[in-house]
Amino acid sequence: MKKINKILDQNQINKIVKRIAYQIHEKNNQESHIFLIGIHKNGFILAQLINKELKLISNSIIELCTLKINKKNPQNNPHCDIDFSKMKNKSVVLIDDVLNSGKTLIYAVKYILDVPLSKFNTSVLIDRNHKKFPIKIDFKGISLSTSIEENVNVVFENNKSYAFID
Repeated sequence: MKKINKILDQNQINKIVKRIAYQIHEKNNQESHIFLIGIHKNGFILAQLINKELKLISNSIIELCTLKINKKNPQNNPHCDIDFSKMKNKSVVLIDDVLNSGKTLIYAVKYILDVPLSKFNTSVLIDRNHKKFPIKIDFKGISLSTSIEENVNVVFENNKSYAFID
């Protein structure tokens, strides 16, 4: 049986989300419009949490959308639930829960960059430091050095969210 190690609890996740929201606000305080794109499923849940905090501190118009991308085959028909033309010359933050190899995020960036943007940033809750693709994370919760065999998971539940390594 594998050992499960909890690395973040609800309180820690709340603090990280608040800090990331402030970082996004500081980087985009001159922007009138900010798009938060959460990678389906957990990235979108994290984007929703950041959106809630960001709306408390920012005067910008903030739009939230989800990007569905096949994590095993990311170049195969990614789909966003908002028309990218609305993002033209606006600020965009791409959000996911865990950065493993960087493959999903790099293909998501490639997909989004068909539109000219004023600013583009990335954010993750957990950066595993196992990048195989050259993706930079602008706003991250924590960085972990794990073995490649370990899995990092985030569970979002009402007031009982947590992250663990198994």
